[in-house]
Amino acid sequence: MSNWEPPVYETYLTRTPVQLLFGVGWKRILMFRVEHAGVILGGTLKQTAFVPWQDITAVVIWRRYLRDVTTLGQLRLFTPSDEWTDFVGVRRHPGAPPLPGPNSKLRPEQTAKLARHIDHDLFLASRAIRLWRFDLELLRSAVGAFAPHTPVHDERHLR
Repeated sequence: MSNWEPPVYETYLTRTPVQLLFGVGWKRILMFRVEHAGVILGGTLKQTAFVPWQDITAVVIWRRYLRDVTTLGQLRLFTPSDEWTDFVGVRRHPGAPPLPGPNSKLRPEQTAKLARHIDHDLFLASRAIRLWRFDLELLRSAVGAFAPHTPVHDERHLR
């Protein structure tokens, strides 16, 4: 008999004094988790969303370049092209229920301005990788163990 457990992948927000200022306390905040039942897109309690494997068509890592979104009225302010933020999210089947999260109130035209190369539903089902560590190989390993037919796409090269 084997006691082997599939590799759960989870990562937490790095603790900072800012947490105390925003009333979150000094607790660990789960940011992303891959487990047997699905994927948890974390954040504060109101922003945390669970997505079951049957709703997921792919796990996607993508990049938003600040140069693409920094505008002031009609005047585009150019920032260096190396300023970017990586995101991790899930592509879901059409018609999947809306998810809570930091972007849940954004309309399609808003997400198109923020990341024109990412579809609206993926944008809403993503979390920015800021102040927490991300390991692509551990993510691939966990997804492969729990949902072997679900691809993991690294789309950080797309613009």
